This record gives sequence, C-alpha cells and structure tokens, in this order.
Amino acid sequence: MHRFLMQHAERLEALDYASLYRWSVEKPAEFWAAVWDFCGIRAQAPYRTVVEHYGRMPGASWFDGAMLNYAENLLGHGQQGVALVFADERGERVTMSWVELRRQVASVSEALRGLGVGPGDRVAALLPNRPETIVAALAAACLGATWSSCSPDFGVHGVLDRFGQIAPKVLFAVDGYFYNGKSIDCLDALATIAAALEGLEAVVVTAYRHSEPDLSSIPGALRFDEISGSSAELSFEPLPFAHPLSILYSSGTTGIPKCIVHGAGGTLLQHRKEHVLHTDIRAGDVVFYFTSCGWMMWNWLLSTLACGATVVLYDGAPLYPDPGVLWRIAERESITVFGTSARYLSALEKTGYKPREHVKLDALKAVLSTGSPLAPSSFDYVYADIKADVQLASISGGTDIVSCFALGNPLLPVHRGELQSRGLGMKVGIFNEAGEPVTEEKGELVCTAPFPSMPLGFWNDPGQTMYRTAYFDRFANVWWHGDYAELTEHDGITMFGRSDAVLNPGGVRIGTAEIYRVVEQMPELVESIVVGQQWEDDTRIVLFVRLRADCTLDAGLEQRIRQAIRKHTTPRHVPAKILAVDDIPRTRSGKIVELAVRDLVHGREVTNKDALANPEALDGFRNRPELSA
Repeated sequence: MHRFLMQHAERLEALDYASLYRWSVEKPAEFWAAVWDFCGIRAQAPYRTVVEHYGRMPGASWFDGAMLNYAENLLGHGQQGVALVFADERGERVTMSWVELRRQVASVSEALRGLGVGPGDRVAALLPNRPETIVAALAAACLGATWSSCSPDFGVHGVLDRFGQIAPKVLFAVDGYFYNGKSIDCLDALATIAAALEGLEAVVVTAYRHSEPDLSSIPGALRFDEISGSSAELSFEPLPFAHPLSILYSSGTTGIPKCIVHGAGGTLLQHRKEHVLHTDIRAGDVVFYFTSCGWMMWNWLLSTLACGATVVLYDGAPLYPDPGVLWRIAERESITVFGTSARYLSALEKTGYKPREHVKLDALKAVLSTGSPLAPSSFDYVYADIKADVQLASISGGTDIVSCFALGNPLLPVHRGELQSRGLGMKVGIFNEAGEPVTEEKGELVCTAPFPSMPLGFWNDPGQTMYRTAYFDRFANVWWHGDYAELTEHDGITMFGRSDAVLNPGGVRIGTAEIYRVVEQMPELVESIVVGQQWEDDTRIVLFVRLRADCTLDAGLEQRIRQAIRKHTTPRHVPAKILAVDDIPRTRSGKIVELAVRDLVHGREVTNKDALANPEALDGFRNRPELSA
C-alpha cells in the first residue's frame, strides 16, 4: 500500500491514506488503471478505455477492449513450491504443488472441453473445501465457463433452488464429507439432484468419504481422478472483461435465492486490489480462510492464488475435535493471514481457549473477520489471547459484490469495534433517511459511484428488473446495500447490523449489533438473537438467548442482562422480553436469520427452510406464550 501511494505521490494532496482514497474515488479512471498496472493484470489484448458511462448506476462499462482470462492470472505467474494445503477435522493433510495444480487444471479443462463445455456454459459444484474444488473452478475458468458452487451440506431442495435456475452442463460433486465427528453420505441426495437438473450432461464425483464409492445410482458418473490424471497443455480462452465468471446466491431465507452473476475482470481486479493493497498478501504468504464453498469468501480465497500465495483449505467443524484445531494448523503451516468469522471468534472466546498459550504464531501478520459485525470485546480477545502485534481487519461487503466496501488497511491503526477504512475506489458513504450524507451518525451504507465488481446482473432477469429493485430503488442512482452503519471520526466504519432487522422502539432506530456486542460478553450466554415485535401500536424488543448447559434463565440472570444493556447503551435498548431457546437458526454460511425469527414471532411461517443450516431451531420460536402478554 505504501509503495502504491508513493508511486502516485504527485497526484495526491498529502502522503497519507485519506488523500489516496480521495484520489481513488475522484479520479476513478486514473485509479483503476493504476491498480491494473501495479497488480500486474495479465491480458491477451489491451483495454481501449478504463470506464465509460461512469454516471450510470448501474450501467458503467469497464475496460472495454481488454481480453483476459481469470485462471491465467491465478496460474500464469510461474510461482513454484506449494500452492495448496488441505487439512480436515480428522487430521488429514494433503499438499499440492504449483506444478501439479497447473497440470491437473489442464487435464480437467481438457476433459470439460471434451464434454462440450465452452464459454458461457455453467459448471456447478457440490463440493467441500478441497483441492479438487480449486482445480475444477480454475479448469472451468480456463474455458470461459461460468462457475457456481454450493457446500455439500445443502439439502436437495436447497441445491435445486440454486442450480435448477442456472441449468449446469456439468456437476462436480463429492461422495460424502465429515463434520463434527460425523461421516455424512451424499450419494443418495446426489442421485436425486442429478436426475432433476435439466440439461445436465455429466457428473464428476470426488472420492472423499470412501476410496471406492459406489456410483451405480448416478448413470454415467465419472470419477474426478479419471479426468485429472492426464498431461494436457494448459491453455486460457481470451475473454472480455465483463465475461461471466461465477454465479453466487442470495441467502434464500425470504424466497427462492437470487442468482447473482459476477464478471471475470471485475472480480479479478477488485480482489487483486483487496489482497495486494489492503491485505498486503505477497508471493510466499500462506493464506487461510475458514469458509465453505457456499460462501463468497471461498471465491475471495481462491483469488489469492494470483499473489503467488499458498492457500490453506480446511474442511470440517472449526471447534472439533477441540477448540485448538485451526490454530495448530496455523502454527504447522506458518499461516500469515488467518481469516474467519465474527461468530467463530466469539465462540472460541467462550470456550476459554487462548491460542497464544498453546501455539506459536510467529508468522501471523493479519487476522480477518467477516460475516457479521465484530464486537469490541472480540477485538480485545484477539489482541490479548491470540497475538498482540497483528493487524485485526474486520471486513464487510457481501455476495452481492463478491468483495468489500470497507476492510483492513496496513497503513492505519486499528480502532476497537471499527472497520479500518473504506476500500480504495469505493465511493462509500452513509445516508440518513432523507438520502443526505452524514458522518458520525447512524444510517444506511451506500455506494454513490460505480465500481468494477458490481454484478453483471441477476440470472434470468430480463431488463434487470430484479437487480435494479434490489439495490437502486431506495436512492436514485445509488447502490443501497442494506447495512446500518456509521462513518466514524477516524474515517472508519462501525457496523450495526442489517437495515431490514433494525429495531424501532418508540421511533428510535437501533441496530441489532448494538445489543449483541453487550450480551456476547456475558459468560452465561453462548449466543443470542434479537427482533422487534409489534405491540400496542409500537415495537418492543425481544431478546432470545442460548445459554451454557450449566446455566438457566432465572430472574437474576434476566436482571443482569438488562442492567448490562442499559449500562452500555441506552434505556431504549433494554429488551421488553428475554426468552431462552435451545438453538439459534442460521443460514448455511453461518449468519443468524433475524427476519425468519421475526416472522415466527408475528405468527408468519418461514417459507424457505431449505436455506437454513438448522431449520429445527425454528421450533423454539414458534407460538411462544410469553409473547402474547
């Protein structure tokens, strides 16, 4: 970041990040061209213009004339040594060299070409976070096919709700997986899925659960090792900047998931900016992110290969067989960038495990957290009990942009409870209800100018009606992201939760994270979820808590919860009702589903339970007599 800043010193008002950021959003053509050059984007034909129609939101066109290939940018740099390390909860460890990665990608790409796969065809994957998944994704990208993945814990309906919309030509899948000490079969579900997908021409199965899985129930199924073992020439199809690289999905908790189409060039350029500048990833770094293939952070992790970094993949439960499992891997592999979720850091702290007392993390330089707002207490935990001299970067963006609006910054201090900075080139602001920009005041997180990783659109959305409704209806010509946030005095961002989950007692808007960051510090509580209930022409706050096995929700604990919330927030934040539940419902990417709980509290049934990792948890919120008085 500092080297990039100094290269453009003559364009800046001062030699600091604030000036660099201002230049990046005021002179977008200069900035994005500079990122292209600095990060060494490989293109088979040069671009004619950086951006056209910049005033359109959406509608801007980026790097017209450029012909490039995403996979070439991840594999074409000549890096040697170890490219991938795979580990799972059982203790398995597998490595793959750069030479072997390139060879397997060439082999699988050639096999896909033989199956008739070409530019624009969809290649889908129902796979765990294994090396075969990386190989398959890059092989598809070599040909210009559009990649889409789900993790194998998605149920049959959840998979068909997604892949059924995009009609993949080839499906990569797995025979089973391991989680939390259990061995889980996937072949019966896979047979049902394969039979239901129209236009599917091949199924390629990775043997993971068994060395010789019985594939007789899936007509014509191929084994992954059958198509990955040849020696083919690695080639890359030259494609336009806006060629569709991947399809990601909205959570689907309020209906059929939206299929969000992302372009190859925009994804690549944005990820290179975030990895090289904001995260300081270099050749030889060892990068880990705890993610499944159904979360956008997997796509983000994949792109770190363009840095020449070694990528560590993990499959399994993050706290099994014990809370130290990921940190022993971090020590063994000398991980330099450790990525995870806010939920994991909170859960790890609750176990009492302190990594610094058990492992040596000399190589670790950054801890990344996303998925939900990182509580201030988790900042304390990281610096006290993981490592004191590390950059803790809470980052936020989403599947919608397959990247970040706000994230870490190696040139700036870390402020407790804040995201360090807005991303370069991202004209991010906070609007009040009237659509006016505000600072040091809570409001709606927006982006007021185009950026390269905006979606190409939604799949099967003629005229982009759904796409425009999702992001551009709230404020004219402005991306509305649906996050409730504040731009701080440090020019960082504080996140308060999703806008559609904001509580509104007595007309006062309260972000749910304001309550979570208080109650998550209480030792008796494992986790919580808070919603607003319509009551007597107003809204009252209802807090549901999951307690430790040795605790009960008695009058004394209720009082302590209310006192803590009142002390650290305001009387308006104090819940009218506090109720115990056995579990908190979550999406398959680990996010709590406040809207689903709110529906149940108001007697409305949740329509798409297949989007949830634990739909049985909903039973604890349905028809609670305490909420009728």
